[in-house]
Amino acid sequence: MRTAAIDIGGTMIKSGVWDGTRLEQIKEYPTDLSLGGASLMRQVKEILHSGLLCGDETGAIGISTAGQVDAGRGSILYANDNIPGYTGTNVKKILEEEFSIPVTVENDVNAAAMGARFGAGAGFRDFLCLTYGTGVGGAVILGKELYRGSSYSAGEFGGMIVHPEDRKEGEPFSGCYEKYASVTALLQRLSKVEPSVNSGKKAFAQLNDPRIKDIIDTWIDEIVYGLISLIHIFNPECLILGGGVMEQAYLVREVEKRVKSQIMESYAKTVIRKAGLGNRAGMTGAAWLAEKKAGLRQV
Repeated sequence: MRTAAIDIGGTMIKSGVWDGTRLEQIKEYPTDLSLGGASLMRQVKEILHSGLLCGDETGAIGISTAGQVDAGRGSILYANDNIPGYTGTNVKKILEEEFSIPVTVENDVNAAAMGARFGAGAGFRDFLCLTYGTGVGGAVILGKELYRGSSYSAGEFGGMIVHPEDRKEGEPFSGCYEKYASVTALLQRLSKVEPSVNSGKKAFAQLNDPRIKDIIDTWIDEIVYGLISLIHIFNPECLILGGGVMEQAYLVREVEKRVKSQIMESYAKTVIRKAGLGNRAGMTGAAWLAEKKAGLRQV
């Protein structure tokens, strides 16, 4: 039995077929999230109709998506203005009515964390996943299971208050971790000294420029502050760091060195790893969760 997997990201929708051990038939489709939730659902249906489903061989569909997800109902609890009209969308109901097979829907970072069980998280019972990009996403794995919290929203690490002096009334994320540790925050700082640096990759390509290196190093400290707090709170076996920027060897090396030098000695066994499955992690996790919920395999 096979499982269809869809990962709805900021600029692309990725699809694949999970055979129980690996993903096959991987494709990517550009999407314009500004067209809204209804348009997004039409595109997902088209992708699934385009040959992703293998007749009676497909037993379930796993969806990884941006936004806060009620995994029980398979609906979107909250999505920001990047996807107008997506909040409240019952993705599970829409797709089950269309395809008549079980559908499981999960937040993209949670799905990627479950996918990490087949990658950087293999062999660990308890670990935290963080992704650094436009914001900072997070997920908690306890006893090899996803911890979702009382309202399916656990792991919002980007909401940790790290600079209370910057809190502003009416701005819920002011003073919070993702305002300082996200790639967006890095690029905002860099734009003041070198406007042409508009990506993390370009920034790290200019590490020999003292102005840029100083900004990057200050930004790395912001990443480290949050990780120190999380290690002391959760005492995890492993931290898995994801997002395209984590492909930069200097970044991962410096994060590990600075964290290890600043945490209490009794927490020093926490392993820090770069996410290993790249853009396949969300699809892998979504498919695994769909199989588990549909009872298709002993997982």
